[in-house]
Amino acid sequence: MKITNNDKAEILLEALPYIRKYAGETVVIKYGGSAMTDETLKKSVVKDIILLQQIGVKTVLVHGGGPEISEALKRMGVCTKFVNGLRVTDAESMNVVQMVLAGKINKDLVALIGSAGAKAIGLSGVDGNMILAEPLSEEMGFVGDVKNVDTKPVTDALDAGYIPVIAPIGVDADGQVYNINADTAAARIAGALKARSFINMTDEPGILQDPADVSTLIREVSASEAGQLISEGVVSGGMLPKVRCCIEAIRRGVNKVFIIDGREPHSLLIEILSDEGIGTMFY
Repeated sequence: MKITNNDKAEILLEALPYIRKYAGETVVIKYGGSAMTDETLKKSVVKDIILLQQIGVKTVLVHGGGPEISEALKRMGVCTKFVNGLRVTDAESMNVVQMVLAGKINKDLVALIGSAGAKAIGLSGVDGNMILAEPLSEEMGFVGDVKNVDTKPVTDALDAGYIPVIAPIGVDADGQVYNINADTAAARIAGALKARSFINMTDEPGILQDPADVSTLIREVSASEAGQLISEGVVSGGMLPKVRCCIEAIRRGVNKVFIIDGREPHSLLIEILSDEGIGTMFY
């Protein structure tokens, strides 16, 4: 079906109140899943992020990199073990995690944003001691939990007109570097910034009442209701840590939190700038 000029005008008119609402506000995006590994989706996401910046949204990007880390460890002959979805990280693995996250992936994203016409700056939780970390548990090695987030490196970058691209690693008071779950890092950064929205891009449509039926998508849920869904076993597996991080972001002052399907082209814009929405919204 051909889109007419009138259709195009209606789309712009629908977006206008949302553009006004988000102008000057901060949005934190956790970027991962297929949207990071599919080159077509990656370019689409970058264009969406640049558009948000150009309409006045202060956009912060926190990225993961699990598949790339696993591939690098495999090439180096380093075994990987997961506990409750988190990678057990010994000293050798931590070196690889830091190299892949803060090095290759982070700088590739910065370069991609730059080639698309915007200014980005690569950061990690180590820069300016942005993410102060502590060991999650002895069993997990150098996997860290977030003690504190210093937002100054992020706000300085935003004020200078850059899109901050943040690798989820942290550091303790002694200078030891830790591997931080990207969902956790993004949620805590969003909370510290008191962001208008935190958007978690995944490979799922959102929270499903029945995991086998996409028509059971739960479009809106309060933080307390989401906790109840965890207790009832509706939320489990890989979605569990994502939902917990979304609850954490709400409780730390983020206005609205979304889990969206990053496999859908322009899902960011549809969620932020339209009446339709595309995933699960937490409030």
